Amino acid sequence: MAIQLCYQSLEALPNNIGKPNYSRDSLSAGIVHIGVGNFHRAHQAMYLHQLFNSGEALDWAIRGAGTKSFDAVMRDKLQQQDWLTTVVELDSKGLTAQVCASMIDFIENDADSVIQALSHSEIRIVSLTITEGGYFMDDKTGGFNLSDPEIQQDITNFSEPKTVFGIIIKALQHRRDNHIAPFTVMSCDNIPHNGLVTKRVISQMACEIDQGLADWIADKVSFPNSMVDCITPATSNLEREKLTDLFGITDNAPVFCEPFRQWVMEDDFVNGRPPLEKVGVEFVENVEPFELMKLRILNGGHAAIAYPAALLGINFVHQVMANPLIGQYLKKLVSEEIIPTLNPVPGVDFNQYFSLIESRFSNPEVKDTVPRLCQDASNRLPKFILPIIQANLSQGNDCKGLALVIALWCRLCAQGGDPDSPITIQDQQANRLINQAILAKDNPSIFLQMHDIFGTLGSQDTFIRDFSNWLNMLWDVGTSNTLKHYL
Repeated sequence: MAIQLCYQSLEALPNNIGKPNYSRDSLSAGIVHIGVGNFHRAHQAMYLHQLFNSGEALDWAIRGAGTKSFDAVMRDKLQQQDWLTTVVELDSKGLTAQVCASMIDFIENDADSVIQALSHSEIRIVSLTITEGGYFMDDKTGGFNLSDPEIQQDITNFSEPKTVFGIIIKALQHRRDNHIAPFTVMSCDNIPHNGLVTKRVISQMACEIDQGLADWIADKVSFPNSMVDCITPATSNLEREKLTDLFGITDNAPVFCEPFRQWVMEDDFVNGRPPLEKVGVEFVENVEPFELMKLRILNGGHAAIAYPAALLGINFVHQVMANPLIGQYLKKLVSEEIIPTLNPVPGVDFNQYFSLIESRFSNPEVKDTVPRLCQDASNRLPKFILPIIQANLSQGNDCKGLALVIALWCRLCAQGGDPDSPITIQDQQANRLINQAILAKDNPSIFLQMHDIFGTLGSQDTFIRDFSNWLNMLWDVGTSNTLKHYL
């Protein structure tokens, strides 16, 4: 009979489950984390768990927080098991499980409770995983959308803020007014320059609310940039059942993730920090080279394999990597067109890093899906692929393989418009993409005229020629033969 996870049942758990060797009573909170999802519990919470297991920094435990309806759902699930989480690492050599106990509380799901918690002096870091959409980015400019109705509501009614950023600013105002040292705001979201993005939102909002407060925040609060990495699939009933079958434990919200995790961060904290370097976090002066490496090799690599895989009817990423054509295409693309655009990264060999990425993509236990990699491409490609194309063009380098990525995406969009096709285009601009892709069969360059996506690429003759040649070939001879031609 499976054991229900809770604090009292820890000692009764099977021996094949790792358990915390620190007690709940020994911990005190130093961090409030807003956005307690799977990634946070697989990543930041696990680093702290490892630190506590070594007997270090026990005053840096986590209090969870959130203001959205899904945060309330997560709070209810975790409350039933004393805020514990079973983290299952999907190692291809054998799954392992351990109970993470680094979160000791989850604040009531309302703004006043969160503001009150953030105002306490023992909270020295406020961390965030609120997804890219939570930062109110302007799709056209890439900057902060100050005119968003939610943001304007917080500015005009600052006594009762509703957004995460309004809540943070309100708590900082309280700390300033009561002579309490400020906290560091630490984004752990997988977006470029996450610290600068967070600082921009809070600074611009604060300027609209109270210039004096904005000046105090600029002088006293830090926003370290960080690069985070750990493939963490969504949890379904299948994973919950697997946990029970393999480990004899029932968990309302377990986390399944790959055994690899990485965290590279600027050492810029205004009110202390836990010694995370003791458990593998890399503190550096400049995160950007690490970030660019990941964005171009890992995220760019995901895009490169997603579209041919979808056209060939392959569903799982590890199956994609077993396809010789796509595997060779990825290797050639990364070595010839992606790595040459990167500046050196201290202590990193790019070829070794790519080999690690290949291994991670090939892990059959992760079961990452091709449809997940294909979704939201009109938003992802301008971040992950188009900058690499521009870098090559500006250096006068060949980028035929990258042009093929875009041609494959175009062909996939056209296929998504076929009512008899199993392919669904999951994108906010799906209808527009499908229409443009169908028109591009006879006039390839028309697909590149979506300037909000492609910018100036649609007017660069070399790129237009390469893209057009590949797209014509895809229509004429199909995906496999086109890949063979590239190789």
